[in-house]
Amino acid sequence: VQLQASGGGLVQPGGSLRLSCVVSGFTSDSYTIGWFRQAPGKEREGVSYIGDSRKFYADSVKGRFTISRDNTKNTVYLQMNSVKPDDTAVYYCAARRGFNMILSTWRQQERYDYWGQGTLVTVSS
Repeated sequence: VQLQASGGGLVQPGGSLRLSCVVSGFTSDSYTIGWFRQAPGKEREGVSYIGDSRKFYADSVKGRFTISRDNTKNTVYLQMNSVKPDDTAVYYCAARRGFNMILSTWRQQERYDYWGQGTLVTVSS
């Protein structure tokens, strides 16, 4: 299983960016994706989750970020709107086979089995 995150870059405060996570190696669409981020000097934190139909967001991004998936393209997206300097971080996507995750644990990194390489998002004027 491989995950390829892309779409990062430099964006001005208030702007938008869409991250993509292309997933390969699963034999079906039954997998869960989490987006995490790690800012300089900070621990990695959960940003968003998508399972079969349920979606979750960290409070810090709720109402600004939207997660979606296109199973025909094996891709999960993270649409980032109204970005702030605090959103600056390396963003990672992670996957877990199936939809059996205890939903209250979606922020826990150890719940995911596979990780992408990360894509850097810099929010600055």
